[in-house]
Parts: sequence; C-alpha cells; structure tokens
Amino acid sequence: MAINKNHEFEELDGVKCGIVEKNASPERVAFLKKLLEYNHFTVVTVPTPPPKTAAAPVVKTEEGADAPPPPPPPAPTTFTVGVTDYTFNPINAIFGRLLHTPDGHVVTLAYWQQLETVSHDELPYYENIPSAL
Repeated sequence: MAINKNHEFEELDGVKCGIVEKNASPERVAFLKKLLEYNHFTVVTVPTPPPKTAAAPVVKTEEGADAPPPPPPPAPTTFTVGVTDYTFNPINAIFGRLLHTPDGHVVTLAYWQQLETVSHDELPYYENIPSAL
C-alpha cells in the first residue's frame, strides 16, 4: 500500500517494484529504461492491463433476434515501468538531484518529462545568493 500517490509500489512479474510510471508509451519506456539503468536501477516493464469496460448492451434486430455486439476498440499498447528498489520515488529523485544523464548532467524536470533533449542543470536557487549579503 502506497504512503501517498507519489510513492507507489506493486508486484510486476513477481518482483516487488517501486512504480516509476504507468501507461507509458513504448518510446517513453525506452527513454526511462536507458536513463534508470544508467543510474544503476534494475528496470521491470510489463504491459498495462486493458481498462475494465462495462458490458455492451444487447441490440435487438427487427426480427427479434439478438445481434452480436460490435467488437471493442483495440486498447492502446502502454506499459507500467518500475524499478526493483521499491523505495524509489521519482519526485524525490528529480528534485533531490539524484539522477544523472549519460553525459554527466543532473536530470531536471523538463528533461524527465522529455520537454528538453539536453538537461540544463542550473545551480539550485539557494546557491545563487549573492556574496554581498
């Protein structure tokens, strides 16, 4: 049971894992796997189970016979990504500056969310204090 929404863990393929992200696309999985394995985490990826849907209503035809329900739309292929360190918390790892990119920079939130292709690790706000104070 998770302490809060930011610290989830569950069993993936029989291994207790800290959840990094749910419903991730294959491209996102590749990005996260490369980044987390570089930071010495063992990554476990499983397909996300399809969402539960309500039973389709029975449609009556003009002759009174039941028509077969239309087939459900195909579920998108998404994955759940976890690491075997079940104490891992992505929020703490990013803002605690614990993750690094392969080129040696600290992972920023924009890099984690793939808004930037290069991590521009700036000094934390508390290290930008002028020395004249």
